[in-house]
Amino acid sequence: MALVIDIADAVAGLLNGDDADFSQDFEAQRRVRPSFELADLADLQVTVVPKGFEASIASRSLSQYDVQVDVGIQKKLPAGADEEVEVATMCGLVEEVADFLKGKRLEGTGWSASWVRPAVNEPVYSTEHLAEKRVFTSVLTLTYRAMR
Repeated sequence: MALVIDIADAVAGLLNGDDADFSQDFEAQRRVRPSFELADLADLQVTVVPKGFEASIASRSLSQYDVQVDVGIQKKLPAGADEEVEVATMCGLVEEVADFLKGKRLEGTGWSASWVRPAVNEPVYSTEHLAEKRVFTSVLTLTYRAMR
């Protein structure tokens, strides 16, 4: 399979692994297009999506790939819930996910990848989704370096 897909699958696998312990329960899924109906977002959705890659020559026989994946975290805020409290709680989960993935190595068939850049979370959450649909949406962009 494509390296970007393999790495996205590996990130989802880490998030679902036995040593993953988060304040909220979820099952991360790798998708090619994260699209949900509003009703689906009543439950926390964590989606891993390949974002891009940069290839360069590392040596005569080795190529270096910097692969980016996005980890999307979405949830519709419950009716009547305090928006300030809910957003703060969800931002805490985003930080937990970033901290958990920081520095983790990924392994696959014929490749291994290292976490190489800080997670980017800008904007921290979508104010448009919050205002229009009461949906918390945050996206972490992670970069892993693979050699093969």
